[in-house]
Amino acid sequence: MDQDLWIAVDRYLADNLISSDHRMEEALEANACAGLPAIDVAPSHGKLLHLLARVQGARRILEVGTLGGYSTIWLARALPSDGQLVTLELDPKHAAVAQANIHRAGLSSLVDIRVGPALDSLAKLHDERPAPFDFIFLDADKPNNPVYLDWALKLARPGTVIIADNVIREGEIINDRSDDARVIGTRTFLERLGSHPQLDATAIQTVSTKGYDGFAMAVVKAEA
Repeated sequence: MDQDLWIAVDRYLADNLISSDHRMEEALEANACAGLPAIDVAPSHGKLLHLLARVQGARRILEVGTLGGYSTIWLARALPSDGQLVTLELDPKHAAVAQANIHRAGLSSLVDIRVGPALDSLAKLHDERPAPFDFIFLDADKPNNPVYLDWALKLARPGTVIIADNVIREGEIINDRSDDARVIGTRTFLERLGSHPQLDATAIQTVSTKGYDGFAMAVVKAEA
């Protein structure tokens, strides 16, 4: 495997398929200046999220894990003018950076950032009895992904699309002896995804500027 080749191909694809966007570039620069970890989705993956949300016709999107708002902007741009994206972020500093990025992108009216532990925020959100979400993106702490999946199902409807990022972890997901909580959480998540009677799922391996990883995708089935 040649990571230099992956990066070169990724840049070629971005140059040819993704229009130059100074708001997205500003968001990444702001994240770096604020010292946020460089773990945003790659541009091609952000565009994929955007297109999937558009294909879904999503009007309501839930994102677990905001960071600096880069993926949030991609997703929010897929919404109609009366849509809503609720995004959950643990770190107040990250949330503040994301809020500024989202404001510069002209999307503040569509995005509701909620700060605090995601499990607490999900419980509070559920208590509000919101309309179901059409599209859910899970990209927070991986040990909790199985629990995030449980909450996602409570907040979804038949036909809701659920995407989870970073599910390959450089191939470590096949290591059943790993003591890495992120690997253990991801394995449990994938096993639950595949065995859950309400879900139809798959996963894709990816190579990119972010290395060797992948994402899982599921659709909530109609109730029998």
